[in-house]
Amino acid sequence: MSGTILKGNLLVAQGGGPTAVINQSLVGVVLEARRYAQVERIYGAIHGVEGIVNEEFMDLTRETVANLEAVANTPSSALLSTRVKPTPEFCKKMFESMKAHNIRFFFYIGGNDSSDTVRIVNEEAKKQNYEFRAVHIPKTVDNDLVINDHTPGFGSAARYVASAFAGINYDNRALSGVYIGVIMGRHAGFLTGAASLGKVYEEDGPHLIYFPERPFVIENFLDDVKKVYDKYGRCIVAVSEGIQDDKGVAILTKLQENVERDAHGNVQLSGTGALGDLLVAEVKEKLGIGRVRADTLGYMQRSFLGCVSDTDQKEAREVAEKAVQYALIDNLNGSVVMERTGDYAIDFRLVELHEVAAKTKHMPDEFINAEGNNVTEAFKKYARPLIGTDFNPGSILKAPMVDKILNK
Repeated sequence: MSGTILKGNLLVAQGGGPTAVINQSLVGVVLEARRYAQVERIYGAIHGVEGIVNEEFMDLTRETVANLEAVANTPSSALLSTRVKPTPEFCKKMFESMKAHNIRFFFYIGGNDSSDTVRIVNEEAKKQNYEFRAVHIPKTVDNDLVINDHTPGFGSAARYVASAFAGINYDNRALSGVYIGVIMGRHAGFLTGAASLGKVYEEDGPHLIYFPERPFVIENFLDDVKKVYDKYGRCIVAVSEGIQDDKGVAILTKLQENVERDAHGNVQLSGTGALGDLLVAEVKEKLGIGRVRADTLGYMQRSFLGCVSDTDQKEAREVAEKAVQYALIDNLNGSVVMERTGDYAIDFRLVELHEVAAKTKHMPDEFINAEGNNVTEAFKKYARPLIGTDFNPGSILKAPMVDKILNK
């Protein structure tokens, strides 16, 4: 227990990229907070940090439980989101808005930048001696929050990727060729690795997987593709949008002269099919393979309706409930982290905000094979429980062939 028990209004917001289960966390905050007498009103900020500065608050105290549960099972961010990366000055404006509305409890559902935002706002409250509790609730399909075993949103996105590549495998088996699928992940390859989770037989794709954590050498890539194609007569490749060379330069910038950049100066990786198209061109030109295709999975990975992990849903709700308990029962600030125990179970604990804020977790070495072009069994064991208890990768015909009569 720390400090005095607070009484006032509660504010929840969602930031960064949407996910299939982020609304489970939102609803977890609202329903858990209703159990505590010290919470007077429950507000939701529209468009995340922008809505806080602009005082665009929805009174979630007035939402029905039935509608909240319906929203919980709906993908994307019900409160809408933002890509604004707050400066310390912006965070001060956020705090002034919260102070004016007597916000005493603040919950921000988001990734790396969101955790840093919570840290800065909380420090501003301390400077002004304002009694205030702020808790960061983890969320990101990239699965790159440090300390956390995994993060809500990843399991469902991984399920989508695994399902997509399992389907592509059957398609490619019927009409062979080279297929390249580009998957989200600027700095971490967890989601790209999930493409492996639908494999049943040795000859199934993806046959090759490339990650931001390993230098991408185009000559090695072409050699890998040729070996697989010569062996199976086809080749399926999963590649992270963030693949880079040994100097950390995005491969997209090396293969393409004019590249788009976002508001933060980062190379625009999502929302463009350029990387896939460029890799297709390399395979066609250098290997002479005629049927080569590429897809960029893009935003579909994040909020695909009907492809949600039950494990992900449950944990997204639980982590939010724990966040409220830490703030209202234990009177603490921090970031809730998820830790694996036993064969598969999850425990929650609260850590200091600075331990998570603005840091990035990468794929550990034991998850990537020695050649840097596939996952290991350790990764599959890690990721399989996260994509849901009912994941079905499909099957193939196993009946024997009939003896030939005319063409013996």
